[in-house]
Amino acid sequence: ATRLLKVEVYSVKVACKVASRFAHTVITSSALNKANSSQEVFFEVDLPKTAFITNFSMEIEGQTYTGEVKEKEKAKKQYQKAVSTGQTAGLVKASGRKMEKFSVSVNIAANSNVTFILTYEELLQRKLGQYEIMTQVKPKQLVQHFEVCRCLHPYTPKQHFFHHLDSSVLCLINPVHAHISFCPTMDQQRKCPGCDGTLIDGDFVIKYDVNRAETLGDIQIVNGYFVHFFAPPDLPRVPKNVVFVIDRSGSMSGNKMHQTREAMLTILNDLHEDDYFGIVTFDHHISTWKGSLTKATTGNVSEAKGFVKGIQHSGCESYVFNGNVVTHTGRNYSRGLYKQANKFTERSVSMIILLTDGMPNSGVSSTPQIQENVRDAMGGNMSLFCLGFGNDVDYSFLDVMSRQNQGLARRIYEASDATVQLQGFYEEVASPLLSEVDLHYPDNLVNSLTTSHYKQLFNGSEIVVAGRLTDNSLDNFLVEVFAKGFEEDFIVKGQASAQEWDILYPEQEYIFGDFTERLWAYLTIQQLLSKKETGTAEEKGNATAQALEMSLQYSFVTPLTSMVVTKPKTEEEQEEPLIADKLTEGMRPMDGDPHFMIELPEQEDALCFNIDDRPGTIFNLVRDQLAGVLVNGQTIGDKKVAPDGKVNTYFGRFGIVHQGLGVRLEVTTHDITVSQNGKQAKLFWSDTASLKGANLDLQVTKDRSLTVTLRDSVRFVVILHKVWKQHPYHQDYLGFYTLDSHLLSRSVHGLLGQFYHGVQFEVRDMRPGEEPEKPDATMLVKGQELTVTRGWQRDFSWDVKNGENVPCWFIHSNGNGLIDGNHTDYIMSGLFKTV
Repeated sequence: ATRLLKVEVYSVKVACKVASRFAHTVITSSALNKANSSQEVFFEVDLPKTAFITNFSMEIEGQTYTGEVKEKEKAKKQYQKAVSTGQTAGLVKASGRKMEKFSVSVNIAANSNVTFILTYEELLQRKLGQYEIMTQVKPKQLVQHFEVCRCLHPYTPKQHFFHHLDSSVLCLINPVHAHISFCPTMDQQRKCPGCDGTLIDGDFVIKYDVNRAETLGDIQIVNGYFVHFFAPPDLPRVPKNVVFVIDRSGSMSGNKMHQTREAMLTILNDLHEDDYFGIVTFDHHISTWKGSLTKATTGNVSEAKGFVKGIQHSGCESYVFNGNVVTHTGRNYSRGLYKQANKFTERSVSMIILLTDGMPNSGVSSTPQIQENVRDAMGGNMSLFCLGFGNDVDYSFLDVMSRQNQGLARRIYEASDATVQLQGFYEEVASPLLSEVDLHYPDNLVNSLTTSHYKQLFNGSEIVVAGRLTDNSLDNFLVEVFAKGFEEDFIVKGQASAQEWDILYPEQEYIFGDFTERLWAYLTIQQLLSKKETGTAEEKGNATAQALEMSLQYSFVTPLTSMVVTKPKTEEEQEEPLIADKLTEGMRPMDGDPHFMIELPEQEDALCFNIDDRPGTIFNLVRDQLAGVLVNGQTIGDKKVAPDGKVNTYFGRFGIVHQGLGVRLEVTTHDITVSQNGKQAKLFWSDTASLKGANLDLQVTKDRSLTVTLRDSVRFVVILHKVWKQHPYHQDYLGFYTLDSHLLSRSVHGLLGQFYHGVQFEVRDMRPGEEPEKPDATMLVKGQELTVTRGWQRDFSWDVKNGENVPCWFIHSNGNGLIDGNHTDYIMSGLFKTV
């Protein structure tokens, strides 16, 4: 969506081609600035986490500016160089979230046009017997030419979700492919006859599957590359041995525990009688329902339900997940599988399903050590599936640990449908069909093969293997699949033949000739990125280098690359840097006046507010009792009241304490005093200097910035804003930024600290404000409706000299309704006091 007042979005087109599950999507949006002055025009697109951006371009006044994919560090340098020479630079990075937001803006002259074109690609994953392709459709205004077009091959329809706009959907479907388009007229877009508002605000979803006639699967050889889709139909399920490991610590209290119990009751109902299962609960202590795996008879399941209904949180709020429960469970049950081998069929599949909302212990046991302990305990005998409940869990830690043990991780979002999310995940892994699946291809004919051994194949899923052929003229080759089935070994062999797609489908627009090569590259990079996290040190280095090389070769924006768009400056003006996805290091709040700015990466947005109080007031900014960190700030005023009568306040002094390290800093606009263990040192802003100790590093850049690094904790940056000494009113003041704020505990609070783990809000009903360039809106936050104003704040955490303008929603009245309590609740009696 392209957005802003007085900007008319007159054309939006989403064109998606899907060739053999590989989707190629192009989003084109054109807008006209109808204002009589230049305006910032925003282009925002939500795309799937699994997609790689492959191209982005802007067409402005007949000129096209195209993005270039570069190594991340080189892209950053090019961006910084463009900024220093007055050019506008666009930087796009993958964020690694489930739905990523691509966001870019550009300043457009009055009565001028801009066209944004974004391209991304992804391999659709088969889940529960179907593929899903989704496009978020949120134009936020009526659009004269609006079209979403999908071309899919092969195609067997499952479900379409078009809500009540079926008359605007055109479907052309034959037995092998489909062309589906959604082209609502202006009247069909309106909320009501004559209204200017649009009712189009949702997801355009298609769910489908493909026909599978052969046990061997679907194999395609095109232009020297092959891809093999393996999901044999009509196989009997394999019995499973499953242990459910449930976090019952205090943070799971309330709705989380209720939803977990509800989900477990449904899951127990779905167990088959030939399955074996166990239940483990944990906080600081580990408890088991029974000492060994139990057959899922009606009686045992009923007894287990009674146990589940009685699971309560323990009230141990400070618990941190240290992996011991998985190590204990893996070791005990893995041994039990051997000791009681006569009870279990040899062909059963064994797994642990872990549900936790905790963080890994970062003390004695580091996360790599926890992962190593778990892997040793599992011994390759069981797969580990991790469900991370909520936003505070260390999801990347669980993800790596799962993949190291032939499983996967899934985030469960805190919402009313969490029970459904838990049940849905279990359904994906509830019915194993094959185990130890090996797919073989001739060694002398194939190289650069993606993963071809899988621990298990679940009902409704699909195994995809791709490779490069050594002989491009190859017509066919032998394919073999070996696995363990329910009662016997699964063995299938067959010949694969090359397909000339341009001959078979000469007029089909959904075919793009290099799709097999790009699918192979996409899958290879995804697996290399996984190995970069889970392999040995040598494997990690090799995987990183190879993934980077392929990302650059195929122009994929991955976690190792960035896309830079540079628009040359004109003679008339030098624009502000355009940043599509800014470099952020956690929350980056606040600068003088005192302005508080809360950047929220989850929402790709920012909130800001002012605190108006008399000069000399001391406010608590950050307080983390568990981490022992305290930051207070004292305000100063202007030298004298300005002619307009406004009293401006700024931060002029900070007190920073780390109780555990025995560190205390006082930072003023003149100097920095550090005290530790009875010793004291002083640094001055007039000199570039550094002070390094066992627990503390200080780095002063002359008249510019102070970086405070606390061992095993956060980093703070204090910016000195120098004002002309002869200025009649203003004086020097300080800005404060927190880096690595995620290292602080969940109990962190303060005017800034309370936002370090995010805040949920919704903005609606945008309308003209008192100033044309600053619209008002209604914000729903913390159960309240607030009137907020779109504005800009200058952020100095990146460019400490010039800063950068960051758009934010301004909350009026000292942040009331956004901050907990009232701003006076944060007033302290001293710079190092907590009351």
